[in-house]
Amino acid sequence: MDVKAIVLDIDGTLLNDDKKLTKRTKEALISAQKKGIKVVLASGKPTPGMWKYVEELQMVHYNGMLVSYNGAHVIDVATKKELFSQPLSIETSQQILEHLKQFDVLPMIAKDNYMYVNNVYNGLLHLDSQMGLFNIIEYEARGGNFQLCEKNDLAAFVDFPLHKILIAAQPEYLNKNWENILAPFKNTVNGVFSAPMYFEFTDQGIDKAYAVDKTLLPLGIHPEHIISFGDGHNDLSLIHYAGMGVAMGNAVDELKNSADKITLTNNEDGIAAALAELL
Repeated sequence: MDVKAIVLDIDGTLLNDDKKLTKRTKEALISAQKKGIKVVLASGKPTPGMWKYVEELQMVHYNGMLVSYNGAHVIDVATKKELFSQPLSIETSQQILEHLKQFDVLPMIAKDNYMYVNNVYNGLLHLDSQMGLFNIIEYEARGGNFQLCEKNDLAAFVDFPLHKILIAAQPEYLNKNWENILAPFKNTVNGVFSAPMYFEFTDQGIDKAYAVDKTLLPLGIHPEHIISFGDGHNDLSLIHYAGMGVAMGNAVDELKNSADKITLTNNEDGIAAALAELL
């Protein structure tokens, strides 16, 4: 396989469960870049929340790329030039945010350095017995390097395009209600789980693979030149698109069933293990 790019998700893939980039995985990806292989981070995260991994992986030196907001935005990390952008329309964003008011979910939207929510103190979820109550709003704000700002009515507030609308809720509630949440918009937007407690809206047709295709193909990097890594439902498009789609050992079953290869988990340096075999 003539590998020209490695495209990888961040949470549950690049990072271990402690949200750390291990030495072995870091060294494997830097070594790949030294061979002329482009590294592309493709995440549901907002762009500001991805820069620290750019620095750790020395991606500026090797002309890497960031695919953020599940594929709605792409930038070249060396020049900080926007390579692709396809946000939701203002009207659609307003309609989604209005519709969400009838559900027990926590909508979060971002612009510039701010993340906007209804109530910064109303972010507690009970995700598992070990973690207990977990403030998902604080977690998202810190992860994206955002300052928090409250707006009583997000639908009325939004007069600018959004790359993504993120909602968080108890996993059981989301699993039961996601179809009703998406129903009015299923033919006009993309809706996908990025984790059991997260559901995300992007513009119609937007996913990670679409963004990769739009930005790598003009560089002469075709699907057969790409190795992709992922663990969640929002990585399915990448796994299908790449010539070698690799599911992490901790990936959801649907992703494992679609992958060309299954590697070790994110806690066992699955990326490094797979690259040792493939490069």
